[in-house]
Amino acid sequence: MHALSSDPKAISFFAKELSWLSFNERVLQEAKDKNNPIIERIRFLGIFSNNLDEFFRVRVADVKRRILLSNLPDANFEENEALLNQIQKKVLSLGKKFNHIHKQIFTDLNAHNIHVKQPEALSDFHKVWLRDYFNDQVLQHLSPILLTENKDYSDLINDTMTYLFVEMRNDNDKHHHALLELPTDRLDRFVILPPEKTRRQKTLMLLDDVVRYHLREVFSNFLSFEHIEGYEIKLTRDAEYNLDDELEEGLLDKMSKGLKQRLYAEPVRLTYDEAMPDSIMKVMKKRLGVTQQDALIPGGSYRNFRDFIAFPNVGRGYLENKPLPPLKSSAFDKHDSAFKAISEQDVLLYYPYHTFNHMLEYVRQAAFDPKVTQIKINIYRVASRSQLIASLINAAKNGKKVTVMVELKARFDEQNNIEWAKMLSEYGIKVMVGLPALKVHSKLCVIHRKEKGQIVKYAHIGTGNFHEKTARIYTDFSLFTKHPEICNECDDVFKFIETSYRPFSFKHLMISPLNAREKIYSLIEQEVANARAGNTARITVKVNNLVDKELIEKLYSAAMEGVKIRMIIRGMCALVPGIVGFSDNIRVISIVDRFLEHPRVMVFENNGDPQVYISSADWMTRNLDHRVEVGVPIYDDALKQLIIDTLELQFRDRVKARLIDGEQKNNYVNRGNKKKIRSQIAIYDHIKKWESSRI
Repeated sequence: MHALSSDPKAISFFAKELSWLSFNERVLQEAKDKNNPIIERIRFLGIFSNNLDEFFRVRVADVKRRILLSNLPDANFEENEALLNQIQKKVLSLGKKFNHIHKQIFTDLNAHNIHVKQPEALSDFHKVWLRDYFNDQVLQHLSPILLTENKDYSDLINDTMTYLFVEMRNDNDKHHHALLELPTDRLDRFVILPPEKTRRQKTLMLLDDVVRYHLREVFSNFLSFEHIEGYEIKLTRDAEYNLDDELEEGLLDKMSKGLKQRLYAEPVRLTYDEAMPDSIMKVMKKRLGVTQQDALIPGGSYRNFRDFIAFPNVGRGYLENKPLPPLKSSAFDKHDSAFKAISEQDVLLYYPYHTFNHMLEYVRQAAFDPKVTQIKINIYRVASRSQLIASLINAAKNGKKVTVMVELKARFDEQNNIEWAKMLSEYGIKVMVGLPALKVHSKLCVIHRKEKGQIVKYAHIGTGNFHEKTARIYTDFSLFTKHPEICNECDDVFKFIETSYRPFSFKHLMISPLNAREKIYSLIEQEVANARAGNTARITVKVNNLVDKELIEKLYSAAMEGVKIRMIIRGMCALVPGIVGFSDNIRVISIVDRFLEHPRVMVFENNGDPQVYISSADWMTRNLDHRVEVGVPIYDDALKQLIIDTLELQFRDRVKARLIDGEQKNNYVNRGNKKKIRSQIAIYDHIKKWESSRI
């Protein structure tokens, strides 16, 4: 965190790792909130668990690497050790809250005639059914690993899966041990039992408990024992990997090799059932090569809650959120061609309030439109069954020149993107796999169309991925434009990716790593100059993460000059607001609700003529200096105002907004006597009215 000091500069940065844990605590608050439908509360437990897995694989792994490299000149061993201890303390605290909330939710489910039961509590009817289910459906997927040698078995563990650490023993104290993977990748985690007396009452079990209850049947035909116990464990590994520098080896092959390295990467966390006896834990640690530096995290009997994101609603509809039907864009809807719509005016979509089908239709039409000659797009994450990819392949079949920039280093989507790159190449599509030193994180799609004998360009610039599934749960902006200079600059981004050694000049776009940092600094300085001149000076920012120290220092300086700064930061926030005489002109809120807040937006007051940008870049060093990111100015006044209106609704949120203070306590914004506004619902209603007014 930050140390207490009378000097504001000494407390001006909050550790990003601890700030991330504060964000995940906000997710846990949603699971605790009884105003949320109970099935949604369970799903927030899954989101929390999935987030924490990634936190250890990425953030904690990075801290541990810094400790291991403490002999380097710039390393700070004591600081990193202290940070790791603080992380461990916070994670254990959150774990206790999680277990309490989880037990309470399962108790609350009973009031809705949904019962998650242990096998011992089942009726004889259900026990007979469960035995048959286990023998017919589950047993065939169980492949135990017998731990017969005194060696490290951790390399055999897949860190996306959950295991039972099993001990079998006889009264003569002879022991056998085994690892048993729970087949949650092949079977539903949640087993719905058939109704016994009334269909109104629903009974569920976790696959974990089904296997644990039948452990004896798994081993008894092969080993002799009187007692058997199984306790859940989950190992988490470092998500980084090394790529060699052999010039003759292509990036595809390097990435494939790197992903295999990840399978055997260093463990960074071992979670285990806190009911595990010390004697079994001692054996487990030895067999899995767990050292004192590894994070041992005790918890309840279930180790992997990620699957709870898909917890089924077997009860009434009101037990989960009522769907908000995606809205159609009036601009697209009143034209039979996406290109006619964009020719008439710039079009802005805000997912998931707007339907993603407009984006899919834009590419689908381009795939067979005789006037379209070329499509360029960059892909970071796409759906497993991507309609957009299908359209690109169709475009190639129709003789269009198609260029797809596939980012192979999109964390945890690397294997998918390797397969997409290979498949697209097979259809004759030109596939670029980016720059070795720079991830390509921009969200661009440029289409060339021949109109009246001239090539006219259309561009899409967005804040989110071209992903049908996440577009239903992530909030993101998409701009479609025919602005000639912006479209030419978007085209130049693809040229930069392919030939980064050539000089490029961008007048309109913010491009990382070329001009984004300098452009943001210039816009901040413009507000400082307005403040000094006695004019209204204000900066409004919405990003996922704010951790770049140099940029934070610029914001502190602007605040001390009188610039009013408001920010919506979903995740990590290293900036410390509210320090008297230093950052008291800065206010930060965070919103966690049914949709994941994902856009990056900047609004600079500009003396009454606001400059508005949307961008793919968070305010992190990696996004500004080590990735290809694109931000675009919004020139259409109506679209500019729409973005400003949505931001204002979020600052007026009195239901899901938390105030980010110097200690990141996650207190909800005080409602006072103000109207109870839940911004995500209010934004949906606002856009619905806005679209109706433009028909």
